[in-house]
Amino acid sequence: MTMSQTPDSVVRTYIEQHRGAFLDDLAEWLRIPSVSAQPDHAADVRRSADWLAAELKETGFPTAEVWQTPGAPAVFAEWPCDDPQAPTVLVYGHHDVQPAAREDGWDSEPFEPVVRENRLYARGAADDKGQVFFHTLGVRAHLAATGRTTPAVHLKLLIEGEEESGSPHFRALAEQHAERLAADVVIVSDTGMWSEDTPTVCTGMRGLAECEIRLHGPDQDIHSGSFGGAVPNPATAAARLVAALHDEHARVAIPGFYDGVIELTDRERELFAELPFDERQWLRAAKSYATQGEAGYTTLERVWARPTAEVNGITGGYQGPGSKTIVPSSALVKLSFRLVAGQDPDHVEKAVRAWAEQQVPAGIRCEITFSGATRPCLTPLDHPALQSVARAMGRAFEKPVRFTREGGSGPAADLQDVLGAPVLFLGISVPSDGWHAPNEKVELDLLLKGVETTAYLWDDLARNWRHAP
Repeated sequence: MTMSQTPDSVVRTYIEQHRGAFLDDLAEWLRIPSVSAQPDHAADVRRSADWLAAELKETGFPTAEVWQTPGAPAVFAEWPCDDPQAPTVLVYGHHDVQPAAREDGWDSEPFEPVVRENRLYARGAADDKGQVFFHTLGVRAHLAATGRTTPAVHLKLLIEGEEESGSPHFRALAEQHAERLAADVVIVSDTGMWSEDTPTVCTGMRGLAECEIRLHGPDQDIHSGSFGGAVPNPATAAARLVAALHDEHARVAIPGFYDGVIELTDRERELFAELPFDERQWLRAAKSYATQGEAGYTTLERVWARPTAEVNGITGGYQGPGSKTIVPSSALVKLSFRLVAGQDPDHVEKAVRAWAEQQVPAGIRCEITFSGATRPCLTPLDHPALQSVARAMGRAFEKPVRFTREGGSGPAADLQDVLGAPVLFLGISVPSDGWHAPNEKVELDLLLKGVETTAYLWDDLARNWRHAP
């Protein structure tokens, strides 16, 4: 760096000089159809992991390994700092992608990347290969601007291969390698920001618990004229159970459901309110016609920071054409619960079981099956590592950075739980990128802003983490 150059100008010049090779390499990776949900692509997912491990070694990571699981492989890489007192950062992402085919509505082959109007179209361009890959050029730009030979932090990457299949083996993988994954902070690059004009940092994700409630009555369907009104009906019991799920204020009516919930602070509510949220446009995107939810909260507060209970499906009795006058032998209700910081999935499961059993009348047998839960995660606004992410993004975008949360759920909370480290989110994808949809793309200008953000982030974290409380 010369006397006339600033660190920011060195970073931007370095990125521009290496832009072409970076995009060529990303396109090569995107051509690998690493669809974890389809067994026919198992070899492609392994090939994707091998490709990434080799690329990370080429980037400069002394360690880059493919970690096998009972399903698809993950990639681990590590680049220690020459300062043993530097903080340790673990970057999480995934290299598997959703299924895609031209006949789904793509304008081009989904695994043959094309650039149109400064946008890169391909399956995985935004979710999540593009957002994983910007860390490779970002760390090199960081070294160029600082004159270092190692990153300013102990840098680790864990890129899993089953996220699009529900991460069935991820927690076990994290527990198995917890010592090598140990970190002071986790950075998740599998998320997005509000819009191209409004850079944002996500501070948390909701958790998830899901269950099936099977209600059994007679041993077989029976005649409603001979027995109806005199024996309990499982379909009626299912309808009453669902009707009892919420109170008149749209609050979940399960006793103990809200135990431990961390309430929104006044400052968080102010920051959410400052976002340029168009509720009508949001409703159009949802293909819906009205908002509804827990009284006393805005739409954004409901989907980001409040727990919910949703009926995902109800079945029971005759479903064919015409009538069939029976008392059905069984009915089924599928429920899902989005959880927020402070809620314990195990506690919620016990509360749901106790509540459901109380709703079921005598003569109806109730079977409740819960699937694996995902814990919520939240990092406070004043956390020093979160402030480092916001400052780095602000430098890259040259704009104030706002804060959001994520209404969905993901495996990041497993890392928080296993490693005991705060989880932060760094993503540059925007809603129009079309994750999981035909014509998925990433805005190239934003992708390079992601590169620039990481180039600033490691030095900022190293300088400020030591003063963390």
